[in-house]
Amino acid sequence: MNWLYSFSATEYWFIGLFIGLYALYIRRTFRVARQLNTSAWGVIPKFFLRSTYLALMLLALQGPLFGEGERNVATVGRDVYLLVDVSRSMDATDVVPTRLERVKYDIQQLSDTLPSDRFGLILTASESFVLSPLTADHEAFKRLAQDVRTSAPARGGTDLCNALELARQKLLTDPSTRQSTKAIVLFSDGENFGPCDRAGLARLRTFGLPLITVGIGTESGASIREGRDFVRDDQRQIVRTRLNRAFLQSLASDGRGQYFEADAEGRYVNDLASTLRSLPGRTIDQNRVLIATNKYYYFLLAALGLLAFDLLVIIRTFWL
Repeated sequence: MNWLYSFSATEYWFIGLFIGLYALYIRRTFRVARQLNTSAWGVIPKFFLRSTYLALMLLALQGPLFGEGERNVATVGRDVYLLVDVSRSMDATDVVPTRLERVKYDIQQLSDTLPSDRFGLILTASESFVLSPLTADHEAFKRLAQDVRTSAPARGGTDLCNALELARQKLLTDPSTRQSTKAIVLFSDGENFGPCDRAGLARLRTFGLPLITVGIGTESGASIREGRDFVRDDQRQIVRTRLNRAFLQSLASDGRGQYFEADAEGRYVNDLASTLRSLPGRTIDQNRVLIATNKYYYFLLAALGLLAFDLLVIIRTFWL
C-alpha cells in the first residue's frame, strides 16, 4: 500500500493532543470513581474504540493507494511546421508589445502545450528560409524562436505562399515524417505581395497537409516605427498596416484548415492546440504503467461506523 500524502507535524500534534487530553480524562475518572467507591474500568474499552476511529480518519486523510492495475499509456505526436511572417509590418504595435513579439510568446506557449509534437520553424518575408528543421528539443526550439527579428524590406514584398511551398517540400521530403501526421501553421498579418498559386494549395490538400492560419493584428491597423520617425511610402506618407483577415481565411479554407485570430490574452493558443490534437497523431512511445486508486472511503466508512456505535452507546447509557 502507498500513500498520497505523508504524515505532517499537524497530524502528530493532533495525535499527541488526543492522547494527552484522554490521559487526563482517564485519571480524573478513576479519581472520581475512588471517591464514589465504584469502578471506572469502562473508560478503557472506550479509549481503544475512540483511538481506533480517530486513527482510521487520519489514515483516510493520508489517501491510501491500493488496488493496482495495469494500463497502456501511449504518447502521440505530430510534425508541425510553424511559418512566421517577419516582414516589417510585424513590428506594428496594434498588438502589444508588437505583432512579432506576440507571435514569439504564443509559439512558446504552443510548444509547452504540445510536448510530444515535433516543431519546425520557417521565417518568411520577401524570401523564406528554414530557421529550425523539425525537432523534439522544445527548449532549443524556443530559444531559436525567441531570437527572431523582423527583416529589412526587400523588392517584391512579403511572399507568404512561397513559405507554404517550402514547408510542403520539407514535410514531404524529410524521411522521418513519412509515418507521421503533418500540419502547417502560418502566423501573419495577411499582407501578401507575392503570387499565390492556387495549385500549390491544392497540393497541400492532395498530400493531406492541413493549413492553419493565425491572424496577427487589427483591422484598424497601426503605423510602424523607424527610429524617431515612421515607415513612409514613396510619396512620404506614413504607412499604415492592417490585418488582412479575408486573405488568411481564404488560405485556411483552400488548405482544408482553420483560421484563428490572436487575442491580447493568448486564449486562442489553447484552441489552436486542440485543433492540432484532433489530428490523428502517430504513436511515438507506449508504456504499460501501474495504476493505484485512492481508497480513502474504506477507512472513512469504518471510522464513521465506529463513531456511530460509540454515540449509540452513549445515548443508550443516558437514556437508561
